[in-house]
Order: sequence, then structure tokens, then C-alpha cells
Amino acid sequence: MASVLQLSSILHHHHYSRGSVATELAVDIVVTVGDVKFYLHKFPLLSKSSRLQTLVASTSEEGSDEVDISDIPGGPAAFEVCAKFCYGMVVTLNAYNVLAARCAAEYLEMSETVEKGNLVYKIDVFLSASIFRAWKDSIIVLQSTRPLQRWTDSLKVVNHCVDAIASRASTDPSEVDWSYTYSRRKLPSETDGDARGWNGVRKRQAVPRDWWVEDLCDLEVCLYRKVILAIKAKGRTGGAVVGEALRAYACRRLFGSLDHAVSDGLDCTKHRAALEAVADLLPAEKGSVSCGLLLKLLRASCLLESGQAYRGELIRRIGAQLERASVPDLLIPADSGDGDGDATYNVGMVAAMLEEFLLHHKVNGAEAEKREDGEDDVDVAADDPVTSSKLAAVAKLVDGYLSEIAKDPCLPLETFVALAESMPPLSRPVHDALYRAIDVYLKEHPGLSKGEKKRLCALMDCRKLTADASEHAVQNERLPLRVVVQVLFFEQVRQSAAAAAASAAPARSLILPRDDGASYGSSRSATTTATEDEQWGSGAVVGAPVTTSTSGGAGDAGSLRSMSQLSANENGRSGGGGDRKKAKGGAVAPAPVKRVLGKLWSGKASSGGSDDTSASPVGSLNLEETKSMSSQITRHSVS
Repeated sequence: MASVLQLSSILHHHHYSRGSVATELAVDIVVTVGDVKFYLHKFPLLSKSSRLQTLVASTSEEGSDEVDISDIPGGPAAFEVCAKFCYGMVVTLNAYNVLAARCAAEYLEMSETVEKGNLVYKIDVFLSASIFRAWKDSIIVLQSTRPLQRWTDSLKVVNHCVDAIASRASTDPSEVDWSYTYSRRKLPSETDGDARGWNGVRKRQAVPRDWWVEDLCDLEVCLYRKVILAIKAKGRTGGAVVGEALRAYACRRLFGSLDHAVSDGLDCTKHRAALEAVADLLPAEKGSVSCGLLLKLLRASCLLESGQAYRGELIRRIGAQLERASVPDLLIPADSGDGDGDATYNVGMVAAMLEEFLLHHKVNGAEAEKREDGEDDVDVAADDPVTSSKLAAVAKLVDGYLSEIAKDPCLPLETFVALAESMPPLSRPVHDALYRAIDVYLKEHPGLSKGEKKRLCALMDCRKLTADASEHAVQNERLPLRVVVQVLFFEQVRQSAAAAAASAAPARSLILPRDDGASYGSSRSATTTATEDEQWGSGAVVGAPVTTSTSGGAGDAGSLRSMSQLSANENGRSGGGGDRKKAKGGAVAPAPVKRVLGKLWSGKASSGGSDDTSASPVGSLNLEETKSMSSQITRHSVS
């Protein structure tokens, strides 16, 4: 309930109205306040105002009865309150006008030295006993200090208001029994469905820890900063609650209108002030501020082209919890001088976050790569299950981010490759998402040379593609021939292993089911009518079969010929009796890839495709390895 005070003095026989007083005595003084003139009497005014005594004395010497006090704080409305009090009329004070009246009374020097029980004393008592003990009244009074700053600073009213608000906000929620605003989400007791007890009496709603957050969003930036600093100084409010308060304030004062202000070229001074205040007030406790808020603050600093001093700290804090970020939050617009030309997004800033993440978790990409190659003496933080899960989450985030920035026609290839290579190999057990990012880049950059395509596709390990991704890759005309051949080969190895497992365990199922309900047959189906998004949307990401290979050694053309010969040998062993035959255990063996491989060889290679095989991407095989693979497939084949 709002605090209200009615003041009066002993002179009740005067009737006062704005500008004049109805009385038997003629007016003998005119007080001018701006454009308003007050026709009053000297006696009631001079008996309570030391300043008016001095002013009237000086004007009397000049033969004038007019006093100009246009510089009085609060203007005509505040002086009217003081004049009514002097005449003994009832004066109503509340949170909206009490501070202006207090400053006006200070200006008029209506203190106890002039008369006991004067206006200054009574307002001070009202402030201490009522206003500063009421939550919302304290906030209203604090808001009204801005136009009266010169006077409120000397009276220390701001300090009293700030301390009163901070004390209330630091109160234990179980002891809060006053009105507050809380409309961001429903209280837990309102969503339980059991808001009433067994006897039908409604239960008392639990007060949330951040009950005060919304009410403080009405404060201007400088006042809000003082209140939050006072709350933190009390030491009774957790960092998570302070972080939530800053999030709510940033949404109200910064994010809500920032894009509109920047696009329309409006003055963003208030937005910059809000950004700096929130960045300064961020609590130091780990996890007290969400990664999403930090990324939005970083994006705001880029849009406002300010906050350079805060970017390093924001990047450091984001890097410590990058696994909690989302791809849309990472799409930070590029600065005019970030060095990427006309690129749409600030990829360098995301790379800096990723570097902080790897440093924070003590993950080194080179060491992780050695570990993947089988060196057991390398100590990598990724061995920890928690760190491994975070690495996988960040790798998924990076691949999703690569898919988005790949749509930018101005994104340099080296920038794309450098970011993709930032993640250690152990963080990507499956390369489906990385393949999709590569495919998007190929689609949006059709002018890539063959060498650039090979450089791009070298990021991907064909052995780590799932069956669904392999099926898409085989039909992808944007991929170099060698990549398609590798996908076909490893898919054949996968199918052969599945056929061998099926023949070894006939009690299970004649045809091994896939996760999507289909059978394990050749993933290279006929041309489909589904869109690329539909093809990509199907199938869960599962681990690819593990095969060992070493790159380089024999000539690439010889490898292709060996693979082609391998397919022909398989067809010869089948006796030419069709694409499938019965295994010893009655299982159906997978179809050979002879027709698909032959079609690729005759169609692509004959039209200059040999240039695509001049260098081998990651996962290519030499002649000796192909023979080894051939023997493995022969052992698993069904005669």
C-alpha cells in the first residue's frame, strides 16, 4: 500500500487556492515561480521560511513586493506544497511528490531553527518511518531523484533509497510479505495442480529468490548500477540471482530495441550505457550467468561497435561454458575491420571462443590426434567422461555453425577449414554433421577449383559416415570422384561385415535391421525424389565401423584400379548368377558395388575425372591396403 502523509499546522482559518488566498487580509507578497504567480501573505510564509525572510527584506528595501524563486527545486508544484503547509492547510505527501517537497523545503530553509515541527523535520520522519520501509515506494522515490540530482546528492536521499532497496532485496524470500512484480513465469505453486490443501484452503505461494528482479528494471542505468552494487555488497544474494537480474535488465533496456535502433540509425547512447553497466556488474561466480546472455552481450557490443574493453572478458567466460551455447547465438555479425572482407559473420570471434574452451579443458588438438593414432602415453583431458561429453557437444555446435556460415558466399575457404580443424579428431566419432557443412559450402561456392575441393573434403573421414550419410554422398555430384569411391568402398566393407555377422548368428534375423527400420542392403539406391533436407533429416547419428588404414604410398590411380578389380573379382566369385546369393547359413549377402563403381568410372573418369584423383583426401587407400581389404572381404564373403 502506498505511503501517504497529511500535514497541517495551526493556522486553519485561511482558505488557500492556487495563485491566491481567500482571506479578510489583503495580500502583501507575490511569489513568482516560473510562469506561475502566487499572491500570498508575508506572515504565514516568513514564520516558517528563513530564505523568504531574507528575500522579502531585500525586496522591501527596493520598494517591491514581488519575490522571484524560479530556481526552487520541484517548480510550482513543490512550492505549492510548502505554501499550503505554511497556511496550515492539509498537505498530502506520497512517494511521487515527497522528494520534490523535501528539496523545496530545504531550498526555503524550513528547518527546526525557524520553528519547531517544521516541514523539513516532518518530511524526514515520513521518509524514514514509511517510504524507506516500503518496497515499491523506495523505488519510486529513487526514480524521482534524477531531475533533483543537485539537491538529492547533498541530502543523501539517493544513498538512503539505495540502501533501503538493497536491504529489502537481500531479505530471505520466506520473510517477504510485501507486494512485488513477477510476471516472467508462473510460480511453482501455480503449476503444481495442487494449489489447495486437503481441507480446500489455498496454500501460501512460495516467494522465488529473484522476486525483486522485474521491479528494478524500471530504474535508469546509473541508479540500477548503484542498487546492484549495494545488493552484491550485502553478500546475502547468490550470483545466479544477480545474473538473472542482469539478464532481465538487459532484455528490457538493451536487447529489446537494439536491432531497431541500429538499423534506423538512432542514437544508441542509452544502449551503450546499459551494455557497459551489465558487463561491469556480471558476477564472478562460475555458471552464474548463462552462455546465451554472454553471447548476446558480445553480439550487442559488435552492433554498437563499442565495448572493446569487455569483449576479451566475455570471450573468456563464454569459452569456459561453450557447450551450453546454441548456433543462432554464435551468428555474430562481422565488424567492418575484422579482416574477412565482406564476410557476414565474425568467425574469428567464434574461433577465439573455441580456443578458450580448449584451453579451459586442457585439450590440445595435436595431442588428441596422436592419441587417436594409438599413442597411449599422451595425457589428454578428453579421457575424462565429462570433458569428452563437452567436447562432443562443442563439436556438434561447431559443425552446425559451419553449416550456417557456409551459406555466406564471401566466406574464405581457409577460414572454414581452420575452424573445422580446430576441434580434435576425438571429438567427432561421426562425421555426418561435418559432411553436411562441407556439402553446403560446395553448393554455395560452385567456383572452387579441384584442389580447393580436395582440401575441403580432406576434413572428412569417410569411415566415420553413417549409412544414411554414405547414401547421400554416393549420389552427390558435387563431391570429387575419389571421395565417392572411398564412400562406396567403406560402405561395401560395412555391408560385408554385416553379412558375415548375420551368417554367424542365424538365430537372430536373416537380414539385420537398421535403426530406421530398413534392412542393411546397398545404401546406393536409385535417384530419389526427396529434397536434400529430407535426406539429411532421416536417420540417427550412430558410430561408424572401425577400420584401419594408412594414407599415401602407392599411386592413386593404381588404388582406384585395384578397387575396381576388387569389385570385378567379387562378381566373378559369385558365378555371374545375379547380385545376391545365399550364404551358408541361409542369410542374404549384400549386393556388390560393381555396377555403381563401373558407372562412376566410365562416366566421371572418362570426362577428365583423373584430375580429381591426383591427390588423396583423408581416408584414401594404397594398393597394398586395398589388397588387405580385399582379403578381408573375401574371408567374409559367402561362397
